[in-house]
Amino acid sequence: MKYDFETLNKKRAGNSAKWDVGKNELPMTIADMDFPTAPEIVKALQEKVAMGLFGYEEIPDEYRKAVADWYETEHGVRPKEDWMIFATGVVPSISSAVRRLTSLGDNVLVQAPVYNVFYNSIVNNGRHVVSNDLVYLKESHQYVIDFNDLEEKLSDPLTNMMILCNPHNPVGKIWTVEELTKIAGLCLKYDIKLFSDEIHGDITFNKDGYNPVFGLEDKYLKNVVVAVSPSKTFNVAAFHASTVIVPDSNLRAQVSRGLNSEELAEPNLVAVPGTIAAYTKGHEWLQQLKQKVLANRKLVLDFLAENIPDIKWVEGEATYLLWFDVSQITEDVDELTDFIRQDTGLIVTPGDVYGGDGQHFIRMNIASPTEMIQDGLDRLKKAINDYK
Repeated sequence: MKYDFETLNKKRAGNSAKWDVGKNELPMTIADMDFPTAPEIVKALQEKVAMGLFGYEEIPDEYRKAVADWYETEHGVRPKEDWMIFATGVVPSISSAVRRLTSLGDNVLVQAPVYNVFYNSIVNNGRHVVSNDLVYLKESHQYVIDFNDLEEKLSDPLTNMMILCNPHNPVGKIWTVEELTKIAGLCLKYDIKLFSDEIHGDITFNKDGYNPVFGLEDKYLKNVVVAVSPSKTFNVAAFHASTVIVPDSNLRAQVSRGLNSEELAEPNLVAVPGTIAAYTKGHEWLQQLKQKVLANRKLVLDFLAENIPDIKWVEGEATYLLWFDVSQITEDVDELTDFIRQDTGLIVTPGDVYGGDGQHFIRMNIASPTEMIQDGLDRLKKAINDYK
């Protein structure tokens, strides 16, 4: 079946977090896609609603099997079904783990620039952010980990958790098994809980895909918590459904207690049937989605090379979010993105919200029909010329 990734749904505005913008504005920001989700998922939800029964729900074995089957098929690693806990989202799971597994005043380590909501989960819960900033290699447009700095900060007695983004948002980095093993080994050495957010793991463009942390050797899994979700893969964030995977039974009991005591482990109407449909019937849709995103990426990069060569892509092989170095254009990314919006209506995300060296970057969402991508590029070209 050929799926539609070109129809731009004009009715998507209203209560959309992404599309609550001005009349002539074009958001290429929040990590929502502008494609309708897989029709197999829509059908499953229609059948659920048609039942007319909306009472309390539990997590069936079929749900856990669907998750395990998906990761075995798509990523070559099968998590055990008894490792799994349902949760109402990856971010709620992170915040709950911060509260349950650390104490007030503790340090929680991240790797900036990184998904900005990580900071909220730490600071809003009375903990302190410590960053092992990723090192940007400007000549090759790549990021690497400073492992000496990482070990120094993990060895601090006040540091008790690390939040890993795997693959990394916003830089699009797929961490290797070797890198993940070093990270997990250091966390084990210093008794650090390692929470890996793997929500972007399905949308990858390299040969072998990404590497789930729960797929590391058993000896590295004692302190590991992994959160996965179909939300980014299938554009179903409003399902509020995720799976927390915890290999160690004692740690799993602590995480489960936190999620249940905070009422974060009970599914809503669509969470179970939607997730099962996605993970059992969404394989071909995902393959076609990735081809579409690759085509969009080529369109964007070819356009920039020809028209705005001062914008440099940070080469990543995951996510539909592109991370651009704009340091040749400005030293004030907020001023630049404000100007782009005022001048043309195009909205892109200033990189400084992600911390680290983000003040030299912008993030652009390219999960949209060709018509919208081209419109955004034309606006960006005008804005950069006018800005200069």
